[in-house]
Amino acid sequence: MKNIILFCFLSSIGLTTLTAQEYKVITSVESIVPSGLGRSRIIDANADRDFKEFTSEQTEEDNTRNKSKRGDIRVKDFEETKLLNFYNIAGIRFQNIAANDALISSKLSDMAANGWELVFVTSGVEADAGNTDGQGIFITRYIFKR
Repeated sequence: MKNIILFCFLSSIGLTTLTAQEYKVITSVESIVPSGLGRSRIIDANADRDFKEFTSEQTEEDNTRNKSKRGDIRVKDFEETKLLNFYNIAGIRFQNIAANDALISSKLSDMAANGWELVFVTSGVEADAGNTDGQGIFITRYIFKR
C-alpha cells in the first residue's frame, strides 16, 4: 500500500514537471512628459507570436538578412488600459501616480486570480534629460508564468 501511494505521489510530481510552462508579458508605459502631454497605458497582447517565424540565423557562409515583414510581426489584438500621466500642467501629480498604482495592482491581482504567477519585474526610463527634454517614458514589464 505504501509503495502504491509513493508511486502515485512521485508520478504526480513527474507529470507536473513535464507540463509545458507558459509565459506572458504585461507592459505598463507611463509618460514622464512635462505638462501631461504624453500617453500612459497598460498593454496586454491577446495574440500569440512564435519567435521562430521571425528569426533567421546568420553564419559565415550565409549572412542573408532577416526578411520578416513588420506587418506580420505587429499585434493588433491587444488590451489597452488607460493610465494617467505622471505630470500635469502644474508639475508632478502624486494623485495620478496613486491612481496608476491602483490600476496596475488591479491588473496584477486579476492575473493572479487567473492562475498566473508573477516571476519577474523589470523597468527602465527613456529620456534625453537635456535642457530641452520634452519626452520620456517609464516602462515596466511584468513577466508571468503558469
